[in-house]
Order: sequence, then structure tokens, then C-alpha cells
Amino acid sequence: MFKPVLQLAAIGLVGFGLFKIAAVFLLPFVFLLFKVALIGGLILLAFWWLNRKDKPEDTPPPVSE
Repeated sequence: MFKPVLQLAAIGLVGFGLFKIAAVFLLPFVFLLFKVALIGGLILLAFWWLNRKDKPEDTPPPVSE
């Protein structure tokens, strides 16, 4: 009767231990990816903002025939 309960507890402890080990190694990697994505997004935002300023606003759109 206690064998299924002990197996479940053992699987839970092993899973918890693996989660702790994976968190130690993967959390810095996730933060590195977040930093790279943030810097890339800021660079793209700067390009978009600078290209938007170059276009004159009072020119009419081209006439399509």
C-alpha cells in the first residue's frame, strides 16, 4: 500500500532537485537572452525613430494611375 506513495514522493523529490539544479544553470542564460532581446529592441526602435524623422510630412502621396 505504501509503495505507490513512496514512489510518488521519490519522483517529487527527484523532480524538485532537478528543478533546482536546472534553475541554477538556466536562469543566467534566460537573463542573457532577455538582455540581448532588450538591446536589439532598443536598436530597432532607434532606427525606426531616426528614419521617421527623415521623411517630410507635407509631401502628398504619389498619384497611382
